[in-house]
This record gives sequence, structure tokens and C-alpha cells, in this order.
Amino acid sequence: MAGAPVDRIAMIERRLSAALAPELLEVIDESHLHAGHAGARDGRGHFHIRISSARFKGLGAVARHRLIYDALGDLLTTDIHAVRISIDS
Repeated sequence: MAGAPVDRIAMIERRLSAALAPELLEVIDESHLHAGHAGARDGRGHFHIRISSARFKGLGAVARHRLIYDALGDLLTTDIHAVRISIDS
């Protein structure tokens, strides 16, 4: 795992920015809301991603989410336990 939540947020932002050139990108660490949750015990984080990108034009919700998951890649198994996605149009 990468370590401090700020480092994780920066990694998430870099990957999403590189892959999706978002007009809006906000990554919020919500891990504190899941303290004691079984999935939080391994140290991976819970994040809320607010994003808007021209790359989403014409795509349905599943395809948009796949683009985000693809951009996050291995972070989904090393640093991220859960992600909540809000796509702004």
C-alpha cells in the first residue's frame, strides 16, 4: 500500500487526469466513515470521486465507470477498498 491518504489522493488524481483529462475532478477520502468496517481493516481506503470529462460523452454509466476503473488500475487492489463515483454532466 502506498501510505498516507494524501499520497493516495494524489495518485488517484494523477491517473484519472492522465486518462480522462477531466474538466472537474475531486477526490475525497471517506475512509474515516468506514472505521471498524471489515473492508477497512486491511488499510486500503474508501474514496468518493466527483468527475466530469468529455471522454464520457455518449457513454452509459457502466462504460463511464469502466473508464474510471481502468484508469485506477492496480490501485483498486493495492490502495483502494471502495470507490463511490459521482459523474457530473
